[in-house]
Amino acid sequence: MADGRDPRRPHGELVADVLAVLWAAREPLTPGQVNDALGGALARTTVTTILTRLHEKGTLDRRRVGRGFAYSPVHDAAGLAANRMHRELHSDPRRELVLERFVSSLSEDDEDVLRRLLRTAEGEDTR
Repeated sequence: MADGRDPRRPHGELVADVLAVLWAAREPLTPGQVNDALGGALARTTVTTILTRLHEKGTLDRRRVGRGFAYSPVHDAAGLAANRMHRELHSDPRRELVLERFVSSLSEDDEDVLRRLLRTAEGEDTR
């Protein structure tokens, strides 16, 4: 590393890459298959650790395949983001304030979408 840069990806980026591989897959993947899809440059233990931690957080399902596991996502990308938003909302006792701040930060287009979704959830006309 003559230029002083760390060639490793930041952890969050690596997790995002692992999730992208799993979302694109049509079936559960083993750590080796995930590593191959990522280019094969990572240690198998690194990929296994990421998959295990994501499983422990409830982000991934896993099933026994031979002596190891194959992993699949519990939610798609939108579902995962919604889950995070839900957890954040429930982690603060000032829920109304959190919602108020969130809504006040939305663009006009996003506000329109949110209004339409709320009307739909209430069973009203969507337009």
